[in-house]
Amino acid sequence: MEDEEIVKGYDPIIMKRILSFLRPHWKLGVIAIVALVIGTIAELGMPVVVQRSLDNNLLVNWARIPSGAEAPELRAIATGTGISALRLPLSLPDEVVVSGFRYVRSTRLSALSGKDRAALEKRGILEGAENGWYLFRPDAKVQGQAAVITAHASAISEEDGVAAVSRADMKGFTPAERRMLRDQDSSGLIVACLVFFILLVSSFAFNFIETFAAQLAGQRVMTDMRMRLFNHTVGQSMAFMNKNPVGRLVTRMTNDVETINQMFTDVLVAFMKDLSVMVGVFVVLFSLNPHLALITLCTLPPVAIVTMVSRAKARDAYRRQRLWMSRVNAYLSERLSGIQVVKLFARERASVKDFRGLNANLMKANLGEMYVFATFRPLVDLFAAISTGAIIYFGALQFTNLGISLGVLIAFINLIGRFYQPVQDISEKYTILQSAMAGGERVFQIMDADEAIPDSGTRLLPTGIRGHIEFDHVKFSYKKGEEIIRDLSFHVLPGETVAIVGYTGAGKTTLINLLTRLWDIDSGGIRLDGVPIAEIPLGDLRRAVQPVIQDVFLFSGTIMDNIRLGDDVSEERALDAARLVHAHEFIEGLQDGYNTVLSEGATNVSSGQRQLISFARVVARDPRVIILDEATSSIDTETERLIQLGMKELLRGRTSIVIAHRLSTIQHADRIFVMSAGRIVEEGNHQELLKARGMYYTLYRLQYENGFGDEE
Repeated sequence: MEDEEIVKGYDPIIMKRILSFLRPHWKLGVIAIVALVIGTIAELGMPVVVQRSLDNNLLVNWARIPSGAEAPELRAIATGTGISALRLPLSLPDEVVVSGFRYVRSTRLSALSGKDRAALEKRGILEGAENGWYLFRPDAKVQGQAAVITAHASAISEEDGVAAVSRADMKGFTPAERRMLRDQDSSGLIVACLVFFILLVSSFAFNFIETFAAQLAGQRVMTDMRMRLFNHTVGQSMAFMNKNPVGRLVTRMTNDVETINQMFTDVLVAFMKDLSVMVGVFVVLFSLNPHLALITLCTLPPVAIVTMVSRAKARDAYRRQRLWMSRVNAYLSERLSGIQVVKLFARERASVKDFRGLNANLMKANLGEMYVFATFRPLVDLFAAISTGAIIYFGALQFTNLGISLGVLIAFINLIGRFYQPVQDISEKYTILQSAMAGGERVFQIMDADEAIPDSGTRLLPTGIRGHIEFDHVKFSYKKGEEIIRDLSFHVLPGETVAIVGYTGAGKTTLINLLTRLWDIDSGGIRLDGVPIAEIPLGDLRRAVQPVIQDVFLFSGTIMDNIRLGDDVSEERALDAARLVHAHEFIEGLQDGYNTVLSEGATNVSSGQRQLISFARVVARDPRVIILDEATSSIDTETERLIQLGMKELLRGRTSIVIAHRLSTIQHADRIFVMSAGRIVEEGNHQELLKARGMYYTLYRLQYENGFGDEE
């Protein structure tokens, strides 16, 4: 169960190789990153707009300082930064002189401690810090505003286009008068709403662009990786295929590649976004109020500890879940594939009992993973509540001392909520990262395997291939030290039909694998028309030598598609091939004829009909050498008769090698080779070998004298 291997965590080497597939699509990556940055700025800008609206348009407050006061403490007011760096354009600067008094925005007072502020107020240097003043620019366009200023001239002082009035005096104005004086705040709120809407739309738009670009890049990476993996796999030798079951290779090209795609779309981009939001939150927090930002920062170490512990627990839970999932899948696959045996031996109840145990362990593993996240999520919510509580408590203390504005306090509460969302998201995405690392490792193991048959041949076959085959002292073993072919030498003349017979395991089918270079020989030589087959390009060799194998494989699709196989074979040529092997009659008898769609395994046609279609597939390519490997073993007598009629024309003028158990199919062969233990022990035609009374005679007697002439 190779899926039970330990799932590793982050591996920089694997990550580097995965990211290398992103290189051809770097433009999409740049688009995603740029959209991510802009979207994050827009997202974090919205709380700031709300804060500025509160402080500059709803809760506007100014403090008054005598213009002649030059106390050293005023330097703190003059250098107070507040959030000026992030402030929207204002109609008034942060410091204004009206009628001999200097007015500063209350947000500038956050640079002063409560003690210093009280001392300044006691000495008369700072006036109205608690109740405050309201400043505005008189606007002649505001109907009735001039009349209000004239009516309250004793309370409103005006100089150089700026008017000031205390909050206490404004309480005596009518609501309509206050609305006239605060017309600029109403306009500011409209602008703020417009900016907020622009940021909201921008956040949505750039998040969409980022998600679309990331998903598109992930899909293209997945497509490239799957194509490279498929191209690499189909180019490997049969030795590689035998060591890697089909199920494993399919899993590599589907599930494992999909986990890598998930890493791109759900982890990598999400992590970059989450990280940018977390960093951006603290940049904004420190810009708003460094003191309160430090207090917020002190609440984070427990979150980091819980996150690390949860990640380790999640990794262990994920490993157990994968282990038992693999075992359940393996058990289901095995029992359902062998359901006939299970029923015949009455093992249903025992199988159910075994599966119940496996299923219970899988449930425990799934619950273990659930417990981790069921614990982690509430803990994150708890720490988020603690951080919010700390902000409210310490922020309220500063607010009562005018050390912080209400807008800043609300912005802190809003931003800390945005900070904790990525914290939870990053931890939960860790299991996907683990799966992607494991999937990437397995994918690259297949890609790194190099067991392909070397295709370095440069000698082109002549146009008129004669089909002369020579085996010269060939030795071969599938497994080192266990020879299957032992010093084998023979030749087949152009246009000759040679049959090879022998007991199972004699090495007959191996000859096909060697002649078509599905395997390479250990020593000796194989030549086609005098050219060593290792020097012939594989494509040319396999077009010249076409086998019809015993285990017929037809692909899902129409019969015509299976005959043509996507090759440059015309429909007319395919029809001629079907007629030649007498497949045309039964195909035309089907409801959709050549457009009949074959089901998986071609179960909607008989085994003999499948064999006839495979014959037509070979004939359509007009090879000079044809190999028939037990080609009629699955065909009834009537179908065999039809094939024999077609074979006479098919084999005429071509070199053919026929491997068969049914001696009735090879009696007319020019020569018959009898193989045993990887060697040719007898050679001759049918009559000569019968007279010799050797192994061929024994095979013939077993089949015909004992009545097994029609058996495999």
